[in-house]
This record gives sequence, structure tokens and C-alpha cells, in this order.
Amino acid sequence: MMLRVLMLAMTGLIACAGAAFSQSASRPPVSQCQAIARNIPGVMFASFNTPGVQLAQAAAKKEEVKISFIGHSTYLIESPDGVTIATDYNGVYRPTVTPTVVTMNRAHSTHFTLSPDPAIQYVLHGWSDTPGEKAEHRVLVGDVYIRNVATDIRNRWGDYESFQENGNSIFIFEVAGLCIGHLGHLHHELTDTHYAEIGRLDVLMVPVDGGLTMGVDSMSRVVKRLRSALILPMHRTGPPLEQFLTMFGKSFQIAYATEPVIRVSMRNLPRQPQILVPKGM
Repeated sequence: MMLRVLMLAMTGLIACAGAAFSQSASRPPVSQCQAIARNIPGVMFASFNTPGVQLAQAAAKKEEVKISFIGHSTYLIESPDGVTIATDYNGVYRPTVTPTVVTMNRAHSTHFTLSPDPAIQYVLHGWSDTPGEKAEHRVLVGDVYIRNVATDIRNRWGDYESFQENGNSIFIFEVAGLCIGHLGHLHHELTDTHYAEIGRLDVLMVPVDGGLTMGVDSMSRVVKRLRSALILPMHRTGPPLEQFLTMFGKSFQIAYATEPVIRVSMRNLPRQPQILVPKGM
């Protein structure tokens, strides 16, 4: 328990120091997800609800992140300060509010649009206009630090051998002490370098189509390696969702959200890894 208190304190200190560094030196903040993952290998954040701890009580005032499933691979993330982010935004699955930030991947037209709403302040593509080059995003928007990790993409539908290097991205959102990752249209298992670049992920949005991205076996290995506390399915097409859920056995809890908005904080992360199926999926 003391380790959890220490880790939460480190999270706050790193985030504050990173933000101050960014503002003073015009550089991106330090990633808390990478820093803690590297310094404390094998440790995963869990539920933190010990009463009487002043540090936790102070953080509780602005710690809740709201997550809503919009459709396909689009989730809406809302930060404590009101920054809104739509993942894999395609202009069809739209939240009721105009998001501050949208992220996109280009595997199919259902994951991006080249004509986004001009009212959107930040449009982050998961690919570079120069083939083979990595898209690189290190953006501080309000109380959210957004970065990406480039992955490869299959060249053609059904082609499992030929890949375009750095054609898509995993997007990571660091907010309120949480590290939230969206795998996008992931086409291959990740390397050790990818895992090091990603760092710790408390919340993971994962495609569960069973083959359009990756097979169930491969995707479940990625999820298990990332060791996130909360797993949110997306991209539900093809085989039944239950086929994906059965891959994890008793080490993962399965739950179904009863409300459209999922409220997440460092304090209420599940102690045992949980796959939470959002309302409306």
C-alpha cells in the first residue's frame, strides 16, 4: 500500500514538473507513463481508496476522467478541465459536443476524415504524409498530454505479409494521473521497443474484431503484456465479442457498463484487470 502511495505522489510530481518544463522551455512535458513504467518495472497501478491519506484527498478534487463509447473505434474522453478528445474520428460517429482534439488512423475510411469540422482545434493524424516516416505528436492541451507511438499497417486488405512502415499510430492520453491508450487499427503484435515507448497504460481501448486488425490470440497477447487495469473493447465486427472475452480466463474480470459515461480515476481503477463492455456496444 505504501508503494501505491509513493507511485501516486510520483505521478503528480512528474506531471507538474513536466507541465512547468513545457511552459518554460517550449518543450513537451515528461511522460509520466514512460517514466514510472521504466523506473518501477512490473508494477501496475491498482485501486487506491485508503481513507485519511492527505495526498489522495487533495488529488481527488480533480481526478475524474469521463469516457463514452460513440461508435466503431470512436471513444469520447473528457478531462477534468473540460478538454474533449474523440479517437479515430471519421466525421460519421460524432459526439454530441465538438471535440477539442481528434485523433485518426487511416486503415479504412471509418477511422479518419480529411474534412473534419473546422471548429475542432487539434486534428492529429496517426500517419505521416511522407511514406515510411513516423508521425510524431507531443501535444499539451489544457490538462491533457497527448503523444503517439507509430505502428505498421498492412498494404492491402487481406494481405498479412506486406506492411507499410509507420502507417498508423497508437495514441496515448495522459490526464489526471491516468495513462489511457487507444490501439487504433493495430495490424501486428508489438515489439519490445513499442512497449518501452508506450510505457504504463491504466486504461486500454482495444479492437475486438478478431481478424480485421489482428486475430484474437495475437490481440489477447498484446492486452496481457500491457497489463492495463481497465480494458475497453471497440471495433466490434466479425466474430462475437464473447470469443474475445473467453481468451482471458479467470485472470480478467468481465463487466458490462450500465451507464453511457464511464467515470475513471486513479482511485477507482479495478484491483483485478477488468474488461468493461461499454453501454451501447
